[in-house]
Parts: sequence; C-alpha cells; structure tokens
Amino acid sequence: MRFVLNTLLTALAVAIATFIVPGIDPYGSDPWIAYIFVALFLGVVNSFVRPIISFISIPVNIITLGLFQLVINGFMLMLASWLSRNLLGAGISISGFFAAFFGSIVISIACSIFGVTAAEED
Repeated sequence: MRFVLNTLLTALAVAIATFIVPGIDPYGSDPWIAYIFVALFLGVVNSFVRPIISFISIPVNIITLGLFQLVINGFMLMLASWLSRNLLGAGISISGFFAAFFGSIVISIACSIFGVTAAEED
C-alpha cells in the first residue's frame, strides 16, 4: 500500500514540475498516465542506477561539497523520462538538461513536502 501511495505522490510531484518548469511537457494521450509512468520509472532508476552513479562520482561530490548530486538528480529524471516514453509510449518530454535540472529540484522539494520516502515500510 505504501508503494502505491509513494508512486501517486511522486506522480503529483512530476505534475507540479511540468506546470512550473518550462521545457517539461507531458507526452502521450493522458497526462496523468504519463506522470504515473514517469513516477514508476523514477522509482526504478533511483533504486538501481542512482546508487551506482553516486558511488562512481564520490570524488566529484567531495570536490563540489555534494552539489554534484543535483546534476545526478537531473540525469536520473532524464533517464526516467526517456525510459517511460520509449518503453511505454507515455511520459514527459524534457527539452534539455537545465529543464531536467530544475525539474528534479522541484520534484525533490515536492516529494519532501509530501513525505515520500524511498524505503518501503509496512
């Protein structure tokens, strides 16, 4: 049940990012289906790909005092968008890296406000 709630709240955060950040638009027939697909892929990408990329980029994170993690968040949003559009045919269209960068910041803030957690607690 917690997984479904986290996915729906993350989809709401993605919807907020598409309304706030120029350059991020829904792709597909129904925007809410697109937001849910991106939220699902964002969960998968953050669970499997992000830890590997974060481990590899430890030296850069140390040099930039952790600010490089924002760049990694942008790339993870771009990857989740690409996967949802190409595998499922619906998602969000991101015009460039800066749109993904600011979109990931908006999604992170919204998920923090909503209380979305990455860990499953039952």
